[in-house]
Amino acid sequence: MTYNLVADALRAAMARQDGEAICRLLSELRPADLAEFLRQEQPREALQLFQQLHTAQRAEVFGYLPAEAQLQLAEVMDDHALSQLLTRMDADERADLFKLFDAERQERILRGLAHHEREDLRRLSSYAEGTAGSVMTSDYVVVPADMSARDALEHIRLTAPDAETIYQIYVLDAQQRIIGTLSLRELILGRPQAPISELMTRDVVSLQVHATQEEAARLISRYDLMTLPIIDEAQRMIGIITYDDALDVVEEEATEDIHKGATIGKLEGGLRGASLFTLYRKRIGWLVLLVFANIFSGAGIAYFEDTISAYIALVFFLPLLIDSGGNAGSQAATLMVRGLATGDVRFRDWGRLLGRELGVASALGLTMALAVSGLGFIRGGEQIALVVALSMVLVVMIGSLIGMCLPFLLQRLKLDPATASAPLVTSIADASGVLIYFGIATAILGLPDV
Repeated sequence: MTYNLVADALRAAMARQDGEAICRLLSELRPADLAEFLRQEQPREALQLFQQLHTAQRAEVFGYLPAEAQLQLAEVMDDHALSQLLTRMDADERADLFKLFDAERQERILRGLAHHEREDLRRLSSYAEGTAGSVMTSDYVVVPADMSARDALEHIRLTAPDAETIYQIYVLDAQQRIIGTLSLRELILGRPQAPISELMTRDVVSLQVHATQEEAARLISRYDLMTLPIIDEAQRMIGIITYDDALDVVEEEATEDIHKGATIGKLEGGLRGASLFTLYRKRIGWLVLLVFANIFSGAGIAYFEDTISAYIALVFFLPLLIDSGGNAGSQAATLMVRGLATGDVRFRDWGRLLGRELGVASALGLTMALAVSGLGFIRGGEQIALVVALSMVLVVMIGSLIGMCLPFLLQRLKLDPATASAPLVTSIADASGVLIYFGIATAILGLPDV
């Protein structure tokens, strides 16, 4: 059955308290689907279903829940059950959940863990959010360099049942520094008697623990890595970041950039879990700021009152022109913000990109001017058509250049280029467009004698 059919049947079984049917239907749901089902239930009801799963199943399902749902479910669990759950969870997911609790509950939970788990949890949860250390796991596979391929396979069977992944294997020296790596494929296909030192690759890509998580995701993408080893200041290996964790980072960062692009701050826990006040607080700041920014557009219109009064036909083209500048600027800003975020564009590329954007914006402006000049002729004659056409070219060019340059400027000021959002670029382009449009109109049309 499909997820929707199983979910409907499970809700019906819960309503009539049919324990046998509930157990059967739970077994038909994949862990990710079961997590989605639990997410939609109230915490108490979700806990009742959760408790019917085996401990290993609980850890797997719990890992698919978003942070907000994990916290809600954990709040209705007792400390003993939560400690058992944490023991079964992956090290990185365990640390992420642990950081959501208050200090008092953290101490109670730590008392229920084995010593090595307790120390590992404290270490992983100590790294700042957004760093490579905050998304790494300490569950990885290590083999000695002098071990044979056959013995290494047996060593992995015995020591790595709970590892995050066994597909990438690391070789460390006595100081826990990386001296090589090999894949499980290379290990299986190698001669059984061959020492690991002959099979491993010595050129290993690694990353410092305090580097950003975005840099970790970029390295995994650039070198097509299954895992990225993380090292400390002494060059000792302390964890790995897997490709699936990198995908989560990419999704998180892309979502954050999209929110910033709409002048909305980061939403902890996602849109579904955000309160009304949180949504209000995240949106109101920039909206109020942009209101005052748009005063410049109003001031520009007020300054050219006489021109507008004399040539009322100009008003017809005002929204068309300033929107065109804002749209062109938003396009350019989006391209630059994404290029800077992915590393496709660097600050040193600014001059070359400026020249290219100037050429593209000119072509766009001329094409759009040609499209509206006929309408200008119909509405106001040759002179109005000329004003509209010239204004369109300049407005689109200026808007595009603002959209292209603003992300570079913000990066130079050590600010997030994503802040060069569409509303911000549009507000600046609008004010510029008003001045350009009515300035050209006044210069060409002049003012009639009173």
